[in-house]
Amino acid sequence: MANSLRDGTRQAWDRIVASDPGLNRLRLALSGVLAVGTTLLVEYGLDLLLEAGPRGSLVVMLLGAVVGMMGAMALTGSQVWPKIRTAAFFPVAIGVGMVPSMLTSGHHALRLTLFVAMMFAAVFVRRFGMAFFFYGFMAWMGYFFTTFLGATPDQLPTLLLSVAVATVTLLVLSTTVLRVHVGRTLRRTLSAFRSRGRAVAATGADILAAEEPTQRMWRRLHGRQVRLAEAALMVEGWLGEQESTPRGRSAAGLRRQLIDAQLAVEGVAASVSPLTRAPAELRAVAARTMRALATSDHEAAVRAARELRSMSTPDEALSGAVRQLAASVQDFVAIVRDWTDQDSGQRHHAEEFAPAVTLAMGNLPGSAAVAGGVPARGSRWNPLSRLDLNTRQAIQVTVAGALAVLAGLAVSPTRYYWAAIAAFVVFTGASTRSETSIKAVNRVVGTCAGLFAALWLAQLTAGNTPLILAVILACIFCGFYLMRVSYAFMIFFITILVGQLYTVLNQLSDQVMLLRLEETAVGAASGILVSLVVVPLSTRDTVRSARASFFTDLAVLLRAAAHRLGVPDESRTDENQADEPAEQQQSPDGLSRVLDQRLQQIQLIADPLTRHPIGGNDVRWFRHRLVFYTACASYARQLAAGLRHVEPDYRVEGAGHACGYLAAVADALAEHRPDRTAPGIDRDLSLAGRALEHPTTPATEPVRHSLSRLHQVLYQLAVPGDMTADPHLLPEAETTGGTAAPAGWESTPDGHEEHRGSGGTGLHGVVRDTAGDPLPHAVITVIGTHGQQLGRIDADDRGTYAFPELPADAVTVVTSAAGFVSDARFAPLPVPGRAQARHDFTLAPTAARERRTAEHSGSGPARS
Repeated sequence: MANSLRDGTRQAWDRIVASDPGLNRLRLALSGVLAVGTTLLVEYGLDLLLEAGPRGSLVVMLLGAVVGMMGAMALTGSQVWPKIRTAAFFPVAIGVGMVPSMLTSGHHALRLTLFVAMMFAAVFVRRFGMAFFFYGFMAWMGYFFTTFLGATPDQLPTLLLSVAVATVTLLVLSTTVLRVHVGRTLRRTLSAFRSRGRAVAATGADILAAEEPTQRMWRRLHGRQVRLAEAALMVEGWLGEQESTPRGRSAAGLRRQLIDAQLAVEGVAASVSPLTRAPAELRAVAARTMRALATSDHEAAVRAARELRSMSTPDEALSGAVRQLAASVQDFVAIVRDWTDQDSGQRHHAEEFAPAVTLAMGNLPGSAAVAGGVPARGSRWNPLSRLDLNTRQAIQVTVAGALAVLAGLAVSPTRYYWAAIAAFVVFTGASTRSETSIKAVNRVVGTCAGLFAALWLAQLTAGNTPLILAVILACIFCGFYLMRVSYAFMIFFITILVGQLYTVLNQLSDQVMLLRLEETAVGAASGILVSLVVVPLSTRDTVRSARASFFTDLAVLLRAAAHRLGVPDESRTDENQADEPAEQQQSPDGLSRVLDQRLQQIQLIADPLTRHPIGGNDVRWFRHRLVFYTACASYARQLAAGLRHVEPDYRVEGAGHACGYLAAVADALAEHRPDRTAPGIDRDLSLAGRALEHPTTPATEPVRHSLSRLHQVLYQLAVPGDMTADPHLLPEAETTGGTAAPAGWESTPDGHEEHRGSGGTGLHGVVRDTAGDPLPHAVITVIGTHGQQLGRIDADDRGTYAFPELPADAVTVVTSAAGFVSDARFAPLPVPGRAQARHDFTLAPTAARERRTAEHSGSGPARS
């Protein structure tokens, strides 16, 4: 009983740690509660000294609470002086908002105009840094607060004194009890990384234990790998903070260990697919190994890995997966033990370190990091579309605010500001029109749900001031803690908080809360309309920009790898050669982390496109492409790890030249849309494939292996509709690694793969030439969503082919025949139980074949 309770508690805490790397959300929530609670207490003492009366007391305490909430988010970090410098201007920012409101008292139209103008200014000043983000927000809140409470100029000194007292209180808290200890935060973030790694192992064990793994299980496995990569990037960000690493450790050394640990977890995940078709005894041992790793039973995990190594199987692909799982488990355990053993852990030499990511308030950067360089739609005819992102958003907020005020006045002449607030806030932290629309919808949903809870709780707390304060502080905690989980959750608790405030003001009623919902809907609708019409930023355009940056940085890594292997980059011009040494001196590990950051940006921005069919987009196609980008980043990480101990050697020039050719492929992919083929890319892919066939040394075999994987994924991303049927374009799947055939696929005597399981769907069709004649013996290859080869068959004498069963998912079908241009297409498959999908192919002859045909037709019959 005690052991079960202890295990349950440990698992629950493990989930909390995994969901909140560094406990950053928990710290922010506690900071918000402590900041607001302490500020209210201090402001209450100030009110007793000033004897401001009941209304004055309410004004002072509400203003202090507002400053406390915003200040808790603004004064983060570990450095004292930046906090002092930032907090010093809190009273100035709020005063800038208060004074115009007081001066326009009695001029309703002018006050409304300035209200909208303050929105523009609050957003425009964000260009000057994170501190000005809060200054602008505070100025706007100062204007709104003064207007809402009807403050007069004679109250200005008291209000500014209240703000100053709240600022000093916050500054003392943020530099003492709320100060971030970067060393502890780094350790907590590493704990979150380990917890997410264990979650990947647990999901793998669940899949191996299931008789028929579901697609949901596979998606969960992929999703947990994505979360693992996010935790690794957060560790990277904290490594860049001063004095974050333990004594005797270096940031660069910890980065290398973190990359190795991430590769070990990915090795565990990659072994799952081939092991699903292993004999029952082997599957059981593999599942036990993963389960031991998932429960942090390192001794049992190592013993099970050794037992796994001793088990033999005639299937070479399965044997490779067994070796990969055993090695990955042992590597991960060794790294974790080194992290946790401060006495006997590895000691690192001091090295230069530049983090690949800079955290924002302890979190990974948002979409603005990419969207800033993307022009809005309509740039050809609308000069406003060519402005920078910050100015465009200021214009959008101004237009949306004006519409919300006008529409809000029509709904209620006294509560219009709720609509204005909604229109203003939906653009905060959102860059693309999809993000803005989703945030607006979440605000309405959260308000609607919170309305009922607010009315119910108000009945329980009416007249009980301590209980009201407790509910308010609880709402602040929950809202801050769940803010990054879902914006709707935060608005749910903010709505309850507002209900409690109206209880204090004796203004709460069903009509008031319903009016709040109506005004919020008006403001949200204004925000959505403006984001779609006024200088709209397309989500697809932003994804393409992030994708281009991803491939550009992949090319940088590949060129650095070529240089490390002793091969000069022949694709660079003489003009660019002068800049090359600095680029090549960068650590491959650091360059791989830059690539991981680019991947995270793509996933963040493309998230709406992978969840909702916005504008008729194909959700499965976007998911399909994201898996390929993830595979690219993983193989690039493997490449960086393999390059650590490689020296220039003439015997590995093949791999070095392959790096150069693949870098050219990445450059071409960066410059062209994903639905268009880049000219000349087939040549570089073919040359890379040929270069990878050159002999190598044992030390550089991991490099060649990683490059082979990258070659295969880049081929699949190249949209090879115009590529010639060169066998080096599409390398054969290797027997080990992360692209083995998935569960249920078995090798036939002729070397092809068939599906032996159930629950899938089918694919068939005919391959013809442009004259309509069948192409017998054409090769049809099916590539799965995770980059693995699902099947490879030859067409029969009539040119027909058939895959009886495939997993119910989207695939890429590549068709090639000697002397003909290959064709590749994305093929969404029907759900199981419905008709099979049919995809016919028409292959055009290559230029060489056309010349031979013309020669033969002019000089007699062709020779065999």
